[in-house]
Amino acid sequence: MVLMNRIRNLLLMLAIAAAATACDAFHTLGGPSRKTAQGAPYELLVVCEQKEWNGEAGDTLRAVLTAPVPYLNQTEPKFDVLRIRAQDFTGMLANHRNILKVKIDPTLDKAATGVEYDVTASPQIVLTLQGPDEKSVVEYVSTYRNEIVAVLEAAERNRALAFAEKFGAPNVEKAVERTFGVKMHVPKGYILAAEQPDFIWARYEYPTASQGFFLYSYPYEGPAAMSAEALIEARNRFAARIPGPSDGSYMTTSEVFPPDYRMFYLEGRLWCELRGFWDVHGDYMGGPFVSYTTIDTRTNRVFTLDGYVYSPKLHKRNFVRGVEHLLYGVKFPDRQ
Repeated sequence: MVLMNRIRNLLLMLAIAAAATACDAFHTLGGPSRKTAQGAPYELLVVCEQKEWNGEAGDTLRAVLTAPVPYLNQTEPKFDVLRIRAQDFTGMLANHRNILKVKIDPTLDKAATGVEYDVTASPQIVLTLQGPDEKSVVEYVSTYRNEIVAVLEAAERNRALAFAEKFGAPNVEKAVERTFGVKMHVPKGYILAAEQPDFIWARYEYPTASQGFFLYSYPYEGPAAMSAEALIEARNRFAARIPGPSDGSYMTTSEVFPPDYRMFYLEGRLWCELRGFWDVHGDYMGGPFVSYTTIDTRTNRVFTLDGYVYSPKLHKRNFVRGVEHLLYGVKFPDRQ
């Protein structure tokens, strides 16, 4: 909750900075006709001069932007950072989907950040970080590190949500509403693997990877049902319905590394998150998972969305981000 408030405050600061400053760094460059944004998901183009990039500012930015994503099977950064100089920021590079400009200007009073969207391409986010000296920039990034990352991640998430709304998986979406009375945007590519009165499983199969989620619901029996122990127990009970590759095998929660547990609010609704690793009982498979649980007060039942990834040969960050994005497409009807 504190982070969400700080993000809102930062966005307000960004909007004020973009409107109030006359610096070229904050001017909108694009006209009404914009090109398609370039670059891969979670790829970030940093426009920064060599002196700052090799100094404390660059060290601080790399520490923040390439910090490892937790609970993956191998080390992967939050963003794939590409750095160029301002003089090289032309042509297709200016049309990148995620851009962070760093500018040192001694005439400024203090460090600030400006944000613009769809400047020269769409969908695009351009953050401009500027300050009177390198020290001020370092202090600013250190103070707002979580918020800066969250704003960039939100831009990627919003692109994914827009895609799911435009190109959905209607069979899966109808099954979710039919079973749980909940609307959910599910991107094209997911197929319905199982549908039961209290359980739905959908999966997205790639040549060398698998991305999936399952939803389940059960009666709410009091606050203890939302504890980490109770949620893990419930997860194992329903995950056992997902078969493994060999006879009698099934998904379960790994006990080697206990899942991380946290609570947060999203649009006024309290959710509990479990983030960890899954295994297959009776076989050799596994990967990362993230689950989100809330109470459906209309039915007085616990509702869980659980996303998992299996990718033994490929990086897993973007697959995990994909199942994380699913939560933001879940809409409970207003209570009558």
